[in-house]
Amino acid sequence: MTESILYEDNHLLVVNKAAGVLVQGDQTGDTPLVELLKDYLKVKYNKPGKVFLGVVHRLDRPTSGVVVFARTSKSLTRLNQQFAQREVQKTYWALVPKGLPKTKDRLEHWLVRHSQKNKSFAYDKPQSDAKRAVLNYHKYQTMDRYEVLEIELETGRHHQIRSQLSKIGFPIKGDLKYGAARSNNDGSIDLHARKIKFNHPVKKEPLTIVAPPPKKPLWLSVLSD
Repeated sequence: MTESILYEDNHLLVVNKAAGVLVQGDQTGDTPLVELLKDYLKVKYNKPGKVFLGVVHRLDRPTSGVVVFARTSKSLTRLNQQFAQREVQKTYWALVPKGLPKTKDRLEHWLVRHSQKNKSFAYDKPQSDAKRAVLNYHKYQTMDRYEVLEIELETGRHHQIRSQLSKIGFPIKGDLKYGAARSNNDGSIDLHARKIKFNHPVKKEPLTIVAPPPKKPLWLSVLSD
């Protein structure tokens, strides 16, 4: 657990989530990351009783990367405000098939979420019950068969990156749900929450936290910042 921790103080705990791990519990009953981290804090600080750890935001289960947790209710409230007011900047890396015609672009779609399918469908024009979704990408690196896109979100929608990249014909590697040619052996998709920028909820200082990509052959060949 300790090797995944990117930042820790009395107010925050920021970790690099592995693909396949839940952030919060769901109907599967699998132990989520938040409970594993509570156990870690309980042991490390010899805390009696229950340990507080607030979930500030989530990542899809097959996605890896940086996740922020709040260690106090005050921090949770202040971080929730930053997210609600869109003061948090999140950067993602995605592996997609080679051949995107544009080096950079701004994608705008309208997403309709289907809860039963746990999937969002992207449309070019407004739809009933649709939410506007906007992201910006640029080609970060080109490989033999894939390209690494660096993506910044203007909105935060359900499966937004996965749905929008699928809509333009370049689904994320391993993402069968959104049209990838084949799955990854470990069930992951090659979408990584690379970086997050926000203000410390107590110290008020700007924080930039970067998560190393998974230790897999393709990711290991990606040049660092």
